[in-house]
Amino acid sequence: MSNKIQYDKVLNKAQLSAVTAPEGPILVIAGAGSGKTRTLIYRVAWLIERGVPPKEILLLTFTRKAAREMLERAAKLSDRRCKNVSGGTFHSLAQYVLRQEAHRLGFSPSFTIMDRSDMEEATHALVPEVDGEKRSIRLPKRSTIATIISKAANIEKPLDEIMETEYPQFLPVVSQIEHLLTLYREYKRKNNLIDYDDLLLFLRLLLKEDAEIRLQLSNRYKYIMVDEYQDTNRIQSDIIRYLSSLHKNVMAVGDDSQCIYSFRGANFKNMFDFPSHFPEARIIKLEENYRSTQPILTMTNALMDQAREKYTKCLFTRREGNEIPLVIDTGNERDQAFYVCRAIEALLDEGKQLRDIAVLFRAGFHSFELELELTRRNIPFAKYGGFKFMESAHIKDLLAHLRVVINKEDILSWGRLLRLLKNIGPGRSQAIIDWMKKEDVAADRIDEWPGISKEREGFGKLAKLMN
Repeated sequence: MSNKIQYDKVLNKAQLSAVTAPEGPILVIAGAGSGKTRTLIYRVAWLIERGVPPKEILLLTFTRKAAREMLERAAKLSDRRCKNVSGGTFHSLAQYVLRQEAHRLGFSPSFTIMDRSDMEEATHALVPEVDGEKRSIRLPKRSTIATIISKAANIEKPLDEIMETEYPQFLPVVSQIEHLLTLYREYKRKNNLIDYDDLLLFLRLLLKEDAEIRLQLSNRYKYIMVDEYQDTNRIQSDIIRYLSSLHKNVMAVGDDSQCIYSFRGANFKNMFDFPSHFPEARIIKLEENYRSTQPILTMTNALMDQAREKYTKCLFTRREGNEIPLVIDTGNERDQAFYVCRAIEALLDEGKQLRDIAVLFRAGFHSFELELELTRRNIPFAKYGGFKFMESAHIKDLLAHLRVVINKEDILSWGRLLRLLKNIGPGRSQAIIDWMKKEDVAADRIDEWPGISKEREGFGKLAKLMN
């Protein structure tokens, strides 16, 4: 059963133009808050209403959850067959295809997919083969090695180029990391393993090298929609071109001003390259904003206008609002914290409630300076996302050292700082605490503990610090 949608009644002019666009490549420049998701949902419904079989539609999103929610909303709006549309991420599509066709690339379709922690463990286990058991050189920690290897795969650049620009401190060991990468690739091949980066690389390779599969998939997915196109990388862009080789029915939706995953290899220039990859492309701009007031959008437009490479757009809204945003230029984070706290105190003096005041940060760790100033001024606050400054592990470690200097009976703090020493777990730390209490030992004599053996150097440093 389906519901007939009156598209011209529920969509604005630009959204309607995108939803009802004829076949062919379409690039939708969707400004912030302009109804990007709504447009994709109605596009799915519109295609199915016009007789397109659901299985011929491919909706690629950044998460499987996003795809599922979009298709469920489309089903409620129009036709429950919308749920049968092929929706998911690039990685889920790659896994689906490779499970059936991996033999064409010379490996078993029963491969195991490695997640990030598997990747870190595998490369860490291979380090002795690079450096030997003595560990005579200092390699990056396992998470950094995994990041370097993954970024090299995603942006398809040599390791030394990536390290020169982003990890210059590790350039002296670039040859060892390259050796480690070679061992890692061999390890995956021998054990029929694939990591997330391989999924995309192998799918592209399959589409590029095997004309039969390329045409088969292009014929299967006759209408392709890609969400958050500004956050795709070159590999994903190539996959889209191969998948659409028979028909060019691609709708890419994104905003060049909202690329947030460049650190993972995303390339917002895919937005600018789309018209050259698809010369017949129509460009549709969604500029009506449903989220903000006009003064905020006016400031945003002025800011985005400074970008050197951009699609020109002018966000506007019908929402009322006269509050003009302020841009305050402070000299440093401490001055910024002072200003924000003074502003909060002024609002409190006007009778405003703390629960009605919020401070937003780009990342949680940027709030530390403000947390200290709020605490100093006795202004209560709650932090959402990440730890409060005083709850951070390294701050708690520092405070534990200070507390035992003042109060050697502070068992909790002793337990925390002792476990920072090599080979000291809960059992041994408790034994040390019991000995100190029994013998009435001062903090700076902790290196006299009779149980010390190879840990003596660490205990000596701790005793010196306590003195």
